[in-house]
Amino acid sequence: MKQCIACGMPMKKIDDYPLGDTTKDYCKFCARPDGSMQNYDEKLSSMTQFIIRTQGLNPGVAQKSAAFMMSKLPAWKSNSDD
Repeated sequence: MKQCIACGMPMKKIDDYPLGDTTKDYCKFCARPDGSMQNYDEKLSSMTQFIIRTQGLNPGVAQKSAAFMMSKLPAWKSNSDD
């Protein structure tokens, strides 16, 4: 089982991959409609919205949480301030 390099989601089935392409290292939630991977700003925005929706955090806290989580993932290591 692969883990998405951009959000950490486990990719267990073909439906988890962008356009069903199991050669990709990122999941369907980190892909654009054409199957290419979202950039850092796109992913930060969508992950922030996900955190707001699922955890009820205010936007500023949610964005900081998303940025922290993303800094630990392979796709965004170059964007972290660690």
